[in-house]
Amino acid sequence: MEDKYRIGLGRDTHRLKAGRRFLLGGVQIEADFGEDGHSDGDLLCHAVIDAMLGAAGLGDIGELFPPGDPAWKDACSINLLKQCAQKLELTPWRVTNIDCVVSCERPAILPYRAAIRQSLAQSLGIDESRVFVKGKTGEGLGDVGQGRAVEAFAVCLLERIEQ
Repeated sequence: MEDKYRIGLGRDTHRLKAGRRFLLGGVQIEADFGEDGHSDGDLLCHAVIDAMLGAAGLGDIGELFPPGDPAWKDACSINLLKQCAQKLELTPWRVTNIDCVVSCERPAILPYRAAIRQSLAQSLGIDESRVFVKGKTGEGLGDVGQGRAVEAFAVCLLERIEQ
């Protein structure tokens, strides 16, 4: 019997660095710092990519876009997400929903949530109602709580479609 549903989990953490853009789900967030990463650092896209690829059994972000490869230096993560969505189109799996949590001390995520949901949904070719993003703080604990890092988790539910 073939699976009807599959679920994947993605997680990413980045140090925060002055002078970088702070991007979440393809949306630039107003801040005087941003994610330090090989690509543009958009860790929310990275977590969604890993959740989606993992659910479909298609590998992970590091396998498809190796961080040491100069080809991906400063790459636009929303474009990487779109590439992965196109890869998923070649399988019998379709995204049912994405649920995400972003943890950072500042800035607040809520004012940007609608734009982030819209950006992720558009990149995945799904309705915005199938994407949700929550913002949390680290409550002063660890690198996230001390404002030195940002962390994102994403889960992706895939449903097999008849072909």
